Amino acid sequence: MFESLQDGLKGAFKSLAGHGKLTEANMRQGLSLVEQSLLEADVSYSVVQDFMKHVTDQALGEKVLLSLNPSQPRMAVVYEELVQTLGPVDSSLHLKNDVNVLMLCGLQGSGKTTTCGKLARLLQQNGRKAMLVAADLQRPAAIDQLHVLGEQLNVPVYSERDHKDPVKVCKTAIAKAKEEGVNVVILDTAGRLAIDEELMAELKRIDDRCSPDQVYLVVDGMTGQDAVKSAGAFNDALELDGVVMTKLDGDARGGALLSVKAVTGVPVKYIGEGEQLSELSPFNPEGMAQRILGHGDIGELLRVATSEIDQDLAKQQEEQLKKGQFTLEDFRAQMAQLAKPGLMQRIMKLMPGMPAMPDISEKDLSRLFGIIDSMTRKERNDPSIIDPSRRNRIAQGAGVQASEVNDLVKQFDGMKQIMVGMAGKSMGERMKMARQLQENGVLNPGGKINRVKQSTSGGMSARERAKLRKRRQKDKKKGKGKKKRR
Repeated sequence: MFESLQDGLKGAFKSLAGHGKLTEANMRQGLSLVEQSLLEADVSYSVVQDFMKHVTDQALGEKVLLSLNPSQPRMAVVYEELVQTLGPVDSSLHLKNDVNVLMLCGLQGSGKTTTCGKLARLLQQNGRKAMLVAADLQRPAAIDQLHVLGEQLNVPVYSERDHKDPVKVCKTAIAKAKEEGVNVVILDTAGRLAIDEELMAELKRIDDRCSPDQVYLVVDGMTGQDAVKSAGAFNDALELDGVVMTKLDGDARGGALLSVKAVTGVPVKYIGEGEQLSELSPFNPEGMAQRILGHGDIGELLRVATSEIDQDLAKQQEEQLKKGQFTLEDFRAQMAQLAKPGLMQRIMKLMPGMPAMPDISEKDLSRLFGIIDSMTRKERNDPSIIDPSRRNRIAQGAGVQASEVNDLVKQFDGMKQIMVGMAGKSMGERMKMARQLQENGVLNPGGKINRVKQSTSGGMSARERAKLRKRRQKDKKKGKGKKKRR
């Protein structure tokens, strides 16, 4: 998501960095690149015009034109305008103590039923008891899918396959939720391939008769401006409380996300960035603006890390790292946590300056865990004792080649140095080290980590190393001159 927009904006800011002093002429040239990037990202034309008007007014101000670093103040101007365009957004559900009814609607293929499950999981994490209601009576497969999601989450699902009236099913489900002490009822309503009168009439009946507390539209972010048109049509019929935009992990250019609130007045409340039930996040305009500008999203990164990673285990490992202790058992435990489908990719996307990476396959992990599990506790705590005899035994136990055992030990040796070095460091320093891990291959199942090279400069300062380089260059030139005279 946003790759083309990020590249375009980087090019625009880079064009200004070469100017020693800003003028109105080169500022307008850079702004035209920003405008072109937004249009190529499929942002609504009217939104782009308003956006550029506000940015231009601020960018041509005296404060920006007189700045020493031309690219920085204009990036701040673009960032502030992005936040204004995307927000403000109140991502809270404002749940009351009684039963809360959330109605989800959308076209077929938008990811509506999966989003119902994701929302139920999010509510579970916040200590709420949810119930899913199969109100899409046109598609038996949708009812089956909702029951599968309910089993995965251990969330009750209410359905009546023989009924044809979704209003009656919804009302019965709400009454049942009150009896069972359920806090939140999530209605999975019918979808169509396109907006039609029959669909809207059915949704209006559910809205009028069941009086949901909030109505959300689920839209496919990959459909671009069609998603914005859908949001407008549904809002005219139902008065939406918010939009859930899905599939932002694919080839979506981001235009719909940047356009929907400005065009319809309906805020984006949640975003889905994957198929896993954990991949639904409250929408944060500030964090999204940072991501669009290629600066990552530290707030969302911390939220994901806190919710998806065992905090007790993380604290325990942090204390061990401070003591310089990091074993293959620790490495296995960390990889097991990060191996949740899509989690590694998600974390990498939220970290500034981190490139995209392939997901970790089960096959790669099973081989990795097989090798570690075939070692004795003593070998896992001190891999340096693994000699050829031990290596062959471990390889046989794991069903791999002996060279793979050797590669793992070398990878771990390189990783240990970086992991121990991370202990007690700030977030910024840790991110630099995480980039080093990725470059060295630890975050890529097929990669190989090289042992970190120790400095051979003998403790020389930067100035001393520069002098040494100049001396060597002079000696090289003298040597070439002697050869010519001969």
